[in-house]
Amino acid sequence: MEFLEALIERVDGLPPALALLAIALATFVSEDLTAIAAALIAAGGSLHPVATLGAAGLGIWIGDLGLYGLGALAGRPLVRRAPIAWFIDAKRLDRARDWFEHRGTGVLWLARFVPGTRLVTYVAAGTLHAPFARFAWITFLACLLWTPLLGAAAYFLGLRAIELAESYRQFALPILGGAVLALIFAAKLIVPLFTWRGRRSLVGRWLRLTRWEFWPPWAFYPPIVAYVLFLGLKHRSLTLFTAVNPAMPAGGFIGESKAAILAGLGEHPGRVARARLLPGASSVAERLELVRSLQHELGCEYPIVLKPDAGQRGSGVKVARNALDVEQWLDAISVDGLVQECAVGVEFGVFYVRYPGDQRGRVFSITHKVFPEVVGDGLHTLEDLIYADPRAVAMAEVYLSRNRERLWSVPAVGERVAIADIGNHCQGAIFLDGMGFLTPQIESAIDSLSRGYRGFDFGRYDVRARSVADFQAGEFMVIELNGATSEATHIYDPRISIFEAWAVLREQWRILFEIARRNRAAGAPLTGVGELCREILRYRRMSRGHPG
Repeated sequence: MEFLEALIERVDGLPPALALLAIALATFVSEDLTAIAAALIAAGGSLHPVATLGAAGLGIWIGDLGLYGLGALAGRPLVRRAPIAWFIDAKRLDRARDWFEHRGTGVLWLARFVPGTRLVTYVAAGTLHAPFARFAWITFLACLLWTPLLGAAAYFLGLRAIELAESYRQFALPILGGAVLALIFAAKLIVPLFTWRGRRSLVGRWLRLTRWEFWPPWAFYPPIVAYVLFLGLKHRSLTLFTAVNPAMPAGGFIGESKAAILAGLGEHPGRVARARLLPGASSVAERLELVRSLQHELGCEYPIVLKPDAGQRGSGVKVARNALDVEQWLDAISVDGLVQECAVGVEFGVFYVRYPGDQRGRVFSITHKVFPEVVGDGLHTLEDLIYADPRAVAMAEVYLSRNRERLWSVPAVGERVAIADIGNHCQGAIFLDGMGFLTPQIESAIDSLSRGYRGFDFGRYDVRARSVADFQAGEFMVIELNGATSEATHIYDPRISIFEAWAVLREQWRILFEIARRNRAAGAPLTGVGELCREILRYRRMSRGHPG
């Protein structure tokens, strides 16, 4: 009210040109109150309503363009810096820009008529580099409609319009929020009920909600994080765990090189999968030549495995089945990668621990990795079969993405179609408790490999064997070895409760800290908190260069 009275008082008596300029500039302080003031000034007879409201509308529109410019100039550089860069990367910005191109018109119109949303929306439009011409045209039309509506109310209602405007500002956003929530509820829960695929999607959501193996990390790991912090305080070092594997940077906690680890295992023909490092700084042609070099050495063509040299949870891993797969993957990756021979057969995760000074270590856990399949009936597409499967429906988005090129194919009656080929739970593999497969031959083979890798005491081998019998005989090939952040992944067996899983991980971390304590006493270096944080940030930046 004070702003309104001050503006009317200052404009009164000014020459018309200066009065209109003052009205336009006042919109930079308060758009809606200035529009109301413009109408009240016109009602007093000193200026024409079209002139005053036109000046207010022009000032509002210039302000909108300024917000867009602010986002365009400062938005992108800002989101590239920590801490915002931790959560938003270039790929997400590009996806948001694509979304805005398709739905931005409605969003811009809505923002003009809902107080409290304009600044964020218009700055976001600039940050996303939405087409400027379209932004300018839509906001111009919105101002052309909004300013006269607000001004007309003030012109005919006088000061009563201020009360109505305040009431509108107070309740517009909550009403809009309620309406949006209602629409989301209808879109997510009501509309899907009318189609078979929609109902199956709801079943999948329910499974992801009720079965902890599908929970996101933020929902599952807090008790474990709290226990790790407790162990750090107990041992008087929050980063003591980084001494668990002196041969690996930070004990294999983050960003360790897969190529370096495989090299650390030494030359074991037929025991460790052969691989080549693909430097990210090299051209696609140079890296393609390295791929062909490994293929020549192996005496095989395809399939071969491509993966980032530093990656977690199966991110960026590709089983290339032809030259086009290789070229597309190489074109998409901008960091160091790895090409590796494709071991065939069954896959297991074997978790190994050895206390420093002990002659032998032991197998702590075995995970049997099962690659899910659907069975054709000659009638339904692969997409329908995925939705119909009682377990696959819970990870339908993952399976649909990994099989998008053949979703419309119709498998023959009895045809078994594998819908996942990466041995990672996040990528769709089924994990089962495999400790029942343990034999002295497995333990001996794993222990022999581990003792040959000086400075390795704790981690999980991912191995493949031609059959379960070969695996139990100790005849397998190592495809990967992970350090400090390894998990005893048998916990993801659907038969294991969340409390059992937490108990296993607590025991795992207790052993890790004890091994690290002994290594530290023997002179193994620690990674400091600051250095570890820098490594985490470096890995996050590097992971943006992984193929989608």
